[in-house]
Amino acid sequence: MGTSSGSTLRADRMGLYKQYFKLTQHALGIKRTENTKNGIALQMLISQPISHGHLSIIIIGLFTLAMGIILSSIPWLDYIILKNLRLKEGSISFQYWQKPGVIRLTRVYIFNVTNPDGFLKQGEKPKLKEVGPFVYREDMEKVNIKFHDNGTVSYQQKKILKFVPELSVDKNHKITVPNIPLLTLSSQSNNLGWFVQRAISVMLSMGSLKPFVNITADELVFGYDDSLVSLAHQFYPKRKKPQNKMGLLITRNGTLSEVQNIYTGDTDMQEFGLLARINGRETLPYWSDAPCNDLRASEGSFFPPRYFTNKDMVYIYDKDVCRTFPMQYRASGRKHGLDYDLYTSADNIFDSVDENPENKCFCPGNEFCPPKGLQNISPCQYDAPVYLSFPHFLDADPSLSAAVEGLIPKREIHESYFKIQPKLGVPVEGKVRVQLNLRVEQAPFITPVKNFKTIIFPVMWLEEGIDELTPQIRRWMYLATTFAEIACPLMTYGFIFFGSCLIIAVFVNAYKSLVFTKKSIEIGMKNLRRRSSVLIAAPNRFITRRETYTLLDFQDVDADGEV
Repeated sequence: MGTSSGSTLRADRMGLYKQYFKLTQHALGIKRTENTKNGIALQMLISQPISHGHLSIIIIGLFTLAMGIILSSIPWLDYIILKNLRLKEGSISFQYWQKPGVIRLTRVYIFNVTNPDGFLKQGEKPKLKEVGPFVYREDMEKVNIKFHDNGTVSYQQKKILKFVPELSVDKNHKITVPNIPLLTLSSQSNNLGWFVQRAISVMLSMGSLKPFVNITADELVFGYDDSLVSLAHQFYPKRKKPQNKMGLLITRNGTLSEVQNIYTGDTDMQEFGLLARINGRETLPYWSDAPCNDLRASEGSFFPPRYFTNKDMVYIYDKDVCRTFPMQYRASGRKHGLDYDLYTSADNIFDSVDENPENKCFCPGNEFCPPKGLQNISPCQYDAPVYLSFPHFLDADPSLSAAVEGLIPKREIHESYFKIQPKLGVPVEGKVRVQLNLRVEQAPFITPVKNFKTIIFPVMWLEEGIDELTPQIRRWMYLATTFAEIACPLMTYGFIFFGSCLIIAVFVNAYKSLVFTKKSIEIGMKNLRRRSSVLIAAPNRFITRRETYTLLDFQDVDADGEV
């Protein structure tokens, strides 16, 4: 009895649902079709067709999303940087390289000998007093530029040194320094016979030459008349012929004779900015054996970017130091918003032969192999016994500084360094600091210098380099590195986010259009109330428009209206 009564109740309810759906469809003006599912016509799921505007937004979203994914998966920024970094006519890097425009200063410090008589006659140590700086602005330009098909470019350096009085001490200040031409001749005479030495002694005595000269700083740097130099200029072979004046930096002014050839980066960024040849040679002409004659080094404008090479050692070449200088990576830093890698001189650069056998090629044959801290550069100085060191014998054998008075080495002002932007290989700051020393051998048979003891005599030290880049170069470097590293990821992931938002927005809008909402039902109910005062008739009962309606859960109703 209970079962029959329950079945009758469910049947009455199903009939009520069916009549409700029919009347609701009629009130909304929707006809029942074959495409009916769960008792709901598909026409009721679509409030409006997909428009061309929606389709366009979908296409734009898909394109933007695809671009973001592609750009995030390839190193496109590196490609753009490398393309613009390579040396070619008209590029920003070419303009910087050809005529840098940066303020490049050369600071000269000269050791004034305050006790020349005490050293010669009383056996005192030379007392040295540093005088300086004498500052010169170096205007540089590459001339006679010619590009080659093998990815190199050849050129010559044009340098003009101009004195900067506001940064200098008086260049006409008188100083006392060793007579380099005289002491060079007397030292070399020890390899000659006794009679030849006596003849040289007589000749020098007649010329009233002295082991020390009193000259101005400007004369020492850019030249003064000397009878021995003039004589050598006339009779020395062309390869070793000195200038017609004695001057330590006299060869720096004007267009240099060297024709240098460097890699432009077209073939491989591992060689970008490195020298390929000098005067057609693939090795340095001053030394016969490797590694002393190795040429692969930068001339100072560009270095292979460490970001791409992953190497902690760079090399720099300067004709006046007669070799390539190895520079070791030490740390990273930041200057004016630009990242840089700090390089200082390699620890073993001036090691003795005992400590570093590779330096043996700097003293071939039976030549003098110096103690730690010295480097023979006589092939670059017309065979004068000139030796290179760091200023004030920094990191050198203590015996060198013990032979003189007045030297106080300080790493912060005497060490060479470069700060190089790792992604571009462009120096943001750099200083090369070296000291020129004269190696004197006592010549007992040369009367004018017989009391001049064997010694490594410091003459001067100099610092050359840059403190700041020009605003234009700094701005270019900032945009290519710091700004680009921030802006490009933002743009790439912005594409992904924007494209995703467009696509999601379109599908959300479509979903809202395809599914019944409470609002659409309420609209239908209002129409239903206007058409009839009685919506559903049931046995022995009427439901009027004033009664309350409850929304049905359509998921519980099957195609036939059954629960």
